[in-house]
Amino acid sequence: MGPLAGIKIIEIKGIGPGPYAGMLLADMGADVIVVERSSETVGIAVPAQKDVTSRGKRSIAIDIKNPAGLKALLRLVEQADVLFESFRPGVAERLGVGPEQCHVINPALVYGRLTGWGQSGPLANAAGHDINYISLTGALAAIGGKEKPVPPLNLVGDYASGGLFLVTGILAALLEARESGKGQVIDAAITDGSASLMSVFHGWKDLGFWSEKRHANLLDGAAYHYDVYETADGKFVSIGALEPQFYALLVEKAGLDEDLFGTQASPEQWPALKEQLAVVFKQRSRQEWCEILEGSDACFAPVLDFTEAPAHPHNHARGTYVTIAGVDQPAPAPRFSRSECPLPGEPSAEGADTEAVLRDSGFSDADIAELRESGALT
Repeated sequence: MGPLAGIKIIEIKGIGPGPYAGMLLADMGADVIVVERSSETVGIAVPAQKDVTSRGKRSIAIDIKNPAGLKALLRLVEQADVLFESFRPGVAERLGVGPEQCHVINPALVYGRLTGWGQSGPLANAAGHDINYISLTGALAAIGGKEKPVPPLNLVGDYASGGLFLVTGILAALLEARESGKGQVIDAAITDGSASLMSVFHGWKDLGFWSEKRHANLLDGAAYHYDVYETADGKFVSIGALEPQFYALLVEKAGLDEDLFGTQASPEQWPALKEQLAVVFKQRSRQEWCEILEGSDACFAPVLDFTEAPAHPHNHARGTYVTIAGVDQPAPAPRFSRSECPLPGEPSAEGADTEAVLRDSGFSDADIAELRESGALT
């Protein structure tokens, strides 16, 4: 039932990277219990059935500002392996669920803190979003055309630098806790994560291989043999023929002029050759180029939107996408040879699992009735 079967995780609901991290952990078999908050505090309200990042989790609605609700949550914390939140620094402490308060009752708890700026530093308490965090680390400045940087959706900051780094930290801390018997706090800052993602470019810059000018480098859209081209039907294809043998195959299969494209050109020639290659790709439809180049070593792929992607033969053969509650969405990743991850359950409505979670955690009917009477269950 997934490699994290038996691991109990409490997710204090946030937006973006927090729910995504919880989804990844639930996909791998963890019992992820989401503590809901009011829609006004967590951004855009998404109908439960359409909230892909809520799949496979259980949802409880407890008012932790109510003393009885806080007491109930801490009782759940006592039995948990992990708790993570995405409040600004100090908010969890004021609510009574900060790391020191939780470690008093569960010393082995792994406590994850996901923020944009981190738990310390001059900006720690400032508001921000993905675009701001990747601005501070050089990532955004490197992406886009010559005119200005272009936000790469919120993939680089929120999901890669935030959610994935939080999950990495949680898994590492769980392994360490097995040896030490002690929990610890993970300070997962999106700025730290996005700085880490830029590691290779720091090395390349020091070697003189990478310019800080945007759209002037091998991998940022400047090179004619590593770019996106429009086809005759107004669609697009991508080319990544960097290595000489792959480049040679592209030249052969695409029928490129040997006099112009016979050898890989120097950067000074990139703009002129890009114009020539654009003319070539405009002569055929995307499907015609797929028939010529797809599946070869020319490093080619059609540029699909995410309505088209699930139907592509490769994605279909691998089961890269699944349908849950009528919504097409990515399947769990990565894949495991023995601890196969099952198809995630559909998202729960907010608070739908409150009583079941409480009962599983040892609350009696009388305890639950008392919580309802106190107004702690919302």
